[in-house]
Amino acid sequence: MQLKIVVTSDTHIPGRAKRLPTPLLKECETADLIIHAGDWVSMEVYRELSGYAKVVGVHGNVDGDEVREHFNAKEMIEVNGFNIGIVHGHGEKQTTEKRALEAFEEADIIIFGHSHIPMVRYFKKVMLMNPGSPTDKRRMPYYSYGILHIDEDFRAEIVLFD
Repeated sequence: MQLKIVVTSDTHIPGRAKRLPTPLLKECETADLIIHAGDWVSMEVYRELSGYAKVVGVHGNVDGDEVREHFNAKEMIEVNGFNIGIVHGHGEKQTTEKRALEAFEEADIIIFGHSHIPMVRYFKKVMLMNPGSPTDKRRMPYYSYGILHIDEDFRAEIVLFD
């Protein structure tokens, strides 16, 4: 059975936006799981996403006590036999991507955020995915989120929207 995982990060609500954007919420209607890679800012984001599917996530560098009490700095979950590492990616030295890679030894997929730059690429046999941000595109031309499709194998896509 194929699972659909909606992947988001850096929602920064309230702050960058008052609410989650419609394209993301529409995608969540058919999600089997939702992953958030940190910088929620408010637990309201978790509560809203939880109305669609199970939510797994980590806290980011701008998250306060309420979010930090609910989420760890990193998580490893197993989906259909694949290990998915989740981390925000903030820290000192190196690139966000390199910090995310170093956070996990045995991951098939690593999901991270922090940079707000959407990307999917491979390092050796590990797929790295940053969904970007659905509310704060910074210097990117579009807002974004990701989708992971997992059955006997996996594939990822980045969804861009205005």
